Amino acid sequence: MGSSRLPGKVLLPLTGKMLLERMIERVTAISSQCELIVATTTGGEDERIRSLCKRIGVRCYSGNPTDLLDRHVRAAQELHADTVVKIPSDCPLIDPAVIDRVLEFYAESSDKYDFVSNLHPATYPDGNDVEIMSFNVLQEAWKEAKRPLEREHTTPFIWERPDRYRIGNVRWETGLDYSMSHRWTIDYPEDYDFIKTVYDELWTEWHPVFSLNEILELLTARPELASINAKYAGVNWYRHHLNELKTVTPAQTRIIEPTTL
Repeated sequence: MGSSRLPGKVLLPLTGKMLLERMIERVTAISSQCELIVATTTGGEDERIRSLCKRIGVRCYSGNPTDLLDRHVRAAQELHADTVVKIPSDCPLIDPAVIDRVLEFYAESSDKYDFVSNLHPATYPDGNDVEIMSFNVLQEAWKEAKRPLEREHTTPFIWERPDRYRIGNVRWETGLDYSMSHRWTIDYPEDYDFIKTVYDELWTEWHPVFSLNEILELLTARPELASINAKYAGVNWYRHHLNELKTVTPAQTRIIEPTTL
């Protein structure tokens, strides 16, 4: 709830429900067997998230407001998890099939990789973020990570050390790279306007979980929709830490003018 650029973004309305509720619908539509837990903060403003989770029967853990690595480890401990799948809560257009694909890749190659994602490098439209690791690897990061960015963003301690951890990546099967051109995550008011428009166009009661391809078809039919939040395409948290990150290049993010922040 404490987003600085768009306060309360996870509880904004989408076709009659809250954004987080719609996202949970999409995450729980995966074919793989997983247990879901929402990791929020101990802040009073997040009581609304706890109440939502209680109402819809989803487990919720409240932890450190700024140390997300600690929060994710303790949430995983609540479930006695041996494998952790991290999905950010600002991706309400994430395709369950993408989550399944990364999970299947990890399951088939867990003897080859310690960490698997679809982000290093990213190729899917921004907002289809999936990261998977064993609990033991996440716990190592929790015990050893010192830099603020490693605590705040949970996994950089792992994927920034390819000499120590075996890093696997799932590329979009189309061979395309829309990671810098198609922004389907929410961080700014324009992002919400875009996502709300997509939901208004594609969501129906009998087909609530529309796919990545259906969104692309909508954008082909109505290309003007992409312009709603186009000025933020390619903008992500990497831009603040390019001088600290070894495995991320300037080509993987875009710097925006301070006047647009």
